[in-house]
Amino acid sequence: MMALNATIAAVTDRIIEASRDRRAAYLALIDRERESGVDRPMLGCANLAHAYAGTDEDRDAMRPANRMNIGIVTAYNDMLSAHAPYYRYPEQMKVWAREAGVTAQVAGGVPAMCDGVTQGYAGMELSLFSRDTIALSTAIALSHGTFEGAALLGICDKIVPGLLMGALRFGHLPMVLIPGGPMRTGIANKQKAAVREAYAEGKVGREELLDAEIAAYHGKGTCTFYGTANSNQMMMEALGLHVPDASFANPGTKRRQELTRAAVHRLAEIGWDGDDYRPIGRVVDEKAIVNAAIVLLATGGSTNHLIHLPAIARSAGIVIDWEDFNRLSEVVPLLTRVYPNGSADVNGFEDAGGPSFVIRELLRGGLMHGDTLTIAKDGMAAYGRQSVIEDDQLVWRDHAPTSGDDSIVRTIDNPFSEEGGFRILSGNIGRACIKVSAVDRDRWVIEAPARVFSDQAAVQAAFKAGELDRDVVVVVRHQGPKANGMPELHKLTPALGVLQNRGYRVALVTDGRMSGASGKVPAAIHLSPEALGGGPIGKLRDGDVIRLDANANTLEALVPADEWAAREHVPVPPAADGTGREIFAMMRQGASEAEAGGSAMLAAAGL
Repeated sequence: MMALNATIAAVTDRIIEASRDRRAAYLALIDRERESGVDRPMLGCANLAHAYAGTDEDRDAMRPANRMNIGIVTAYNDMLSAHAPYYRYPEQMKVWAREAGVTAQVAGGVPAMCDGVTQGYAGMELSLFSRDTIALSTAIALSHGTFEGAALLGICDKIVPGLLMGALRFGHLPMVLIPGGPMRTGIANKQKAAVREAYAEGKVGREELLDAEIAAYHGKGTCTFYGTANSNQMMMEALGLHVPDASFANPGTKRRQELTRAAVHRLAEIGWDGDDYRPIGRVVDEKAIVNAAIVLLATGGSTNHLIHLPAIARSAGIVIDWEDFNRLSEVVPLLTRVYPNGSADVNGFEDAGGPSFVIRELLRGGLMHGDTLTIAKDGMAAYGRQSVIEDDQLVWRDHAPTSGDDSIVRTIDNPFSEEGGFRILSGNIGRACIKVSAVDRDRWVIEAPARVFSDQAAVQAAFKAGELDRDVVVVVRHQGPKANGMPELHKLTPALGVLQNRGYRVALVTDGRMSGASGKVPAAIHLSPEALGGGPIGKLRDGDVIRLDANANTLEALVPADEWAAREHVPVPPAADGTGREIFAMMRQGASEAEAGGSAMLAAAGL
């Protein structure tokens, strides 16, 4: 194993220094909570009776308060395919807890909405703020002081970050994240995208589009493309919060069941009464956060995590910003091609080696911290081994030296690219990120006149009217956290893809989100500062020539400096209501910029 890469070491040192005071305050908080916070031995008898009243079979085991009681926080619902498998988990986990000599209770549930259902509609404007709501719900679930550890059941976009943001405020407790796995492969993602583009052009009808979508999203488990949900799982491996190699075992399989069983048993072993105490607040440290950023870059993961990972980090007293991502991306190679960065889905990724192969390679090349605390006994090295069922038992074995399919996963000696999947662009419009791993190199530079919009429905209308049939940079502003909750702009992808297919030079610039489903069209997203509040994107006008250059990491409006300085910002559109959006006004008004996590909750708490 090689020595740690010098740039990674320098970025880690920068984060440690930037976080010094906040991290010290956080560690002091969790130490106080461990020593003098609310726990079962100090609760009154009436309090305990209320906590135990809902259980019959475990009440006697709970009474002595001398063994771990696991709090299960679940994101189960059967509207989300990814969370539907969690239906039976709590009752199974209670059995496995008894096997380990401990008990378990469902501490509470958290909401879990689906961007796939709400994209393009009003409900999407609640999506980012659902993350804060999940964090608050997690805190409420764990606030009873009746748990010595917690199991967090969640997998999708905002759910895992929200669970962690809330759970880290109880950092003295050992915790494990338990995924549910991806659905099995349906039609190819590229085939689905082709039908979407054909529909956008009017070449196929609604029934054909619906048939294709149902063939793609057809069963229980996460969606099979490598978007935010599946990027979550990659990061949880790197943070050391999964049982090793738990991410992509399919629901309903023996391997999935045994991984969950192992998670419960391991949680029982790392409580504060034993000799292997591993509280989540110590597991998630500066090195772990850097590891999470590294695997995201090495796999071309979701750009949403440039918002989520800083928010998770701040919940543990750690400050990471986009400059850190940018510097890491210069030295972290791209080791995977998984849709939308390639043709394979996450099942193909898993078959070719999966997250554990990538981690093994990064550790081998000195491109990850190998000395972090994890929930696994063997530290980060354990996350570089493959979980398999042999003779009806769950075991971990070493990977073969080579990939199972080097069109999907590669070794560090033969990467797809010497650099990671993201770039940070800066210029007179602000700072934005771009996911270059999905974009052909000949489209890394786009220079074209702007067409400016304030909502994605207007973009679609202009596309249908033929107004965008030219070289164009589509600008969609007033889409940031303060303006409307920073919705995903997935509905733009088919139209922009069609324009690119027609031979036009096309790009997107927005203070909104496009996430892990962003594809072949260059998109400068998460632009900060956002339009609402004075961001320079508010100065853009139709016809301004914009240059997006992912080689030089720049994003510029080619407007004379004196004219640019004198321009006024456009008026702010009125806030929308309906679908509950009005009651989230406090979250919009208090939200931080995307680079700081886009969170009103963290901003109000001074985190």
